[in-house]
Amino acid sequence: MAHAQPIVIYPPAEDGGRRVRVDGRFVGMAYGLLDIVEFLRLAGLDDVDDDWVRQSELIEWRGGGPDVWEH
Repeated sequence: MAHAQPIVIYPPAEDGGRRVRVDGRFVGMAYGLLDIVEFLRLAGLDDVDDDWVRQSELIEWRGGGPDVWEH
């Protein structure tokens, strides 16, 4: 991963889903932390879990942190 914060989680949409981008590439809509964990595993980060997602400095949370899932 090339950027300082290569993972971006966007603000919640009307349905509560948040767009997830890894290295500038859209990887899916997350409806909870476990969705983000799965997207990151598919992107090649094997040792991630929901605690890692909550604490990682590689993630830029836009429109609220890991506990915000409603528009």
